[in-house]
Amino acid sequence: MDKNPEDPQVVVGVDGSGPSILALRLAAALAPALGARVHAVACWDYPKMYEEYLLPDPQAFKLAATSHLGAAIQEAYGEEPPPGLTSDVVRGQASTQLVAAGATAQLLIVGRRGHGGLRGLHLGSVSNACVAHAACPVLVVHDDGKPQAHHRWRDRYRENRPLEPYDLL
Repeated sequence: MDKNPEDPQVVVGVDGSGPSILALRLAAALAPALGARVHAVACWDYPKMYEEYLLPDPQAFKLAATSHLGAAIQEAYGEEPPPGLTSDVVRGQASTQLVAAGATAQLLIVGRRGHGGLRGLHLGSVSNACVAHAACPVLVVHDDGKPQAHHRWRDRYRENRPLEPYDLL
């Protein structure tokens, strides 16, 4: 898809985590260079465990997501949000919704909470899906901005020590 020249935006996926707060701050720093505004997106959906057992109240989930988004924006910017900041709370799987929101964006920024190894296959799935499927450039922000050493098995190999089962997690 083509970028939207009338309304250029930097889309940020927000879940209230530390990396998403950093992503909001980074978006505010990068948006002026791109001639864009910041658009924060929070996603919500029913937890899978509720699908077959009860009829959950969609307003409760939406209100919780809205509250988390507001708190994240407040934590990231305080009383001085970037000019033109907009936000949206959407229902659906986060990776699908963020890829759709980034379809006409200049840039999509997401935080990564994954830990690498086998756990990272699940916990980093949103950022991985955005990188793989978004039509715009994607920037993935780590919690503290530092590279994460998660391959403990490499140290064991270099030190000629046998692998332990927990080294793969």
